Amino acid sequence: MLAFTGSRLDRADHVRADPERLAGYMNWKARLLALDGLMPAIGDDGGLVWGTLADAPEDAELCFLGLDDGKPCFAAVPPRGDASPRMANPQLWSLMTTLRPDDLAIYGGARSLTDWHARHRFCAQCGGDTSIAKGGWQRECSRCGASHFPRTDPVTIMLVEYDGRLMLGRGLGWPEGAFSALAGFVEPGENIEEAVNREVLEEAGITVRDVSYIASQPWPFPSQLMIGCHSHANSDELTIDETEMAEINFYTREEVEAALAGNGPFRCPPRHAIAHHLMQWWVKR
Repeated sequence: MLAFTGSRLDRADHVRADPERLAGYMNWKARLLALDGLMPAIGDDGGLVWGTLADAPEDAELCFLGLDDGKPCFAAVPPRGDASPRMANPQLWSLMTTLRPDDLAIYGGARSLTDWHARHRFCAQCGGDTSIAKGGWQRECSRCGASHFPRTDPVTIMLVEYDGRLMLGRGLGWPEGAFSALAGFVEPGENIEEAVNREVLEEAGITVRDVSYIASQPWPFPSQLMIGCHSHANSDELTIDETEMAEINFYTREEVEAALAGNGPFRCPPRHAIAHHLMQWWVKR
């Protein structure tokens, strides 16, 4: 199972779409996810910590996360969002390896949702104040009435194969020896196949064909959907975009397999990243 997937919560859209029913769930039985800003509290058992709605800061906006075995679960919107890159917070990487998979999925969803609210308190249409609606799955502008919805940004992350070898890259500022699959945001007016082709052409200077889907992963930093793909390159003659990439190389199946085992010519992405999953898929196909 990929990290941040497999939440045990029932999102219960029928509850968040019904204000009276939602209000009925906001009582002493409801659970509140314990957060310090956007970081979760961790209990003695290594899992997430849950309190009650009485623990919420005064005047905090509350997001309805869903039902856990019938119990309503909420998270409070923090005063501000997180603008720092994920690499700047080593605690996040530790969480990904220590939290149980279902807890990690709950936290990932709560982080993405509450971070979006913290950064969207004003209307993008008129600049007016917005307020939480539909249990936290919408914001409404008090001035023009516009509705705003939590966004998820699609990102293609792609394996590129040529003559039995896999193309991997090291981004600018990455540690020496750390390689991963190329990735980039899907732009307006593109489908997934076009985004894969454009990103590889921009970063490596080659075109690809036969793009196919492998798997996807939510990535809550701040809120992305990583769309894992496989493709075939039409050439191995690289023209590297040095404004984004430090290195791009082709590796044999044996070299990738050795790297996944920890003794190859490069360092693989961590196990909780979809890139690691994609590389495992490739060596086994």
